[in-house]
Amino acid sequence: MQYQWYPGHMTKAKRQMQEDIKLVDLVVELVDARIPVSSHNPDIDELGKQKSRLVLLNKADLADEAKNQAWCAYYKAQGSYAVRLDARNRAGMKAVQEVIQEACREKIERNLRRGILNRPVRAMVVGIPNVGKSTFINSFAGKACAKTGNKPGVTKGKQWIRLNKNVELLDTPGILWPKFEDQTVGMHLAWIGSIKDELLNKEELAMELIKELAKGYPGCLNERYGVCEEEEPAAIFQALCESRGCLKKGGGLDYGKAAALLLDEFRGGRLGRITVEAPPAGSWSE
Repeated sequence: MQYQWYPGHMTKAKRQMQEDIKLVDLVVELVDARIPVSSHNPDIDELGKQKSRLVLLNKADLADEAKNQAWCAYYKAQGSYAVRLDARNRAGMKAVQEVIQEACREKIERNLRRGILNRPVRAMVVGIPNVGKSTFINSFAGKACAKTGNKPGVTKGKQWIRLNKNVELLDTPGILWPKFEDQTVGMHLAWIGSIKDELLNKEELAMELIKELAKGYPGCLNERYGVCEEEEPAAIFQALCESRGCLKKGGGLDYGKAAALLLDEFRGGRLGRITVEAPPAGSWSE
């Protein structure tokens, strides 16, 4: 299966971000803590190359905590700031405020030397669809100031949000990039829901997820569904289907229903705290 989704509004949004980048001091990028590599838009590196960078590992509550810490160490070693975040429950928000001030300390001090008082730090919030940008902004501000949704593509235009006298955020639409050179990236994005489900073969996607979970987190499928993970992925998928009673009208197993169930439970963290991608070996230290 080929994974790709790049509707026309993303091209327009990227052009607008290129115009707006000169207005901000800091680029705040949200990635999904379960797949930090695949959920990072490589276009952001070029867009924000002259700006301070803060990476927010959102949905860290759904990710493997040991790997969360490894990723934070990795970003620090690369010269970026990083914070583990659970935007839905506001966990990590205090740290975000502190890091924003730290990341822009030189700019703030330069303004003070020039006699520029009370100028807030301006940060552009970027990320791919469905990574939680609007939820982060709403939680950070303490009120519903940006639309949220559980499907990609809810935020269509830019929004400035004044959080307090110290920080202003520029919300931007979630954008992908025109072509995934590595289709594994597309598959990972499909697992977390950043590509519209209607474009996907869910059964094939679920089969690949079963392979990944059996290899990387042995025991989680058995614990959740009572299946034998020593079987081939197709047999595991069938057993999962049977254990959850996914049947078609008139009999027969409903693999589509089972696939949707598995993806939904993975996305919601009901299979446990799982991280699919680890930092490159030797690229960071404790």
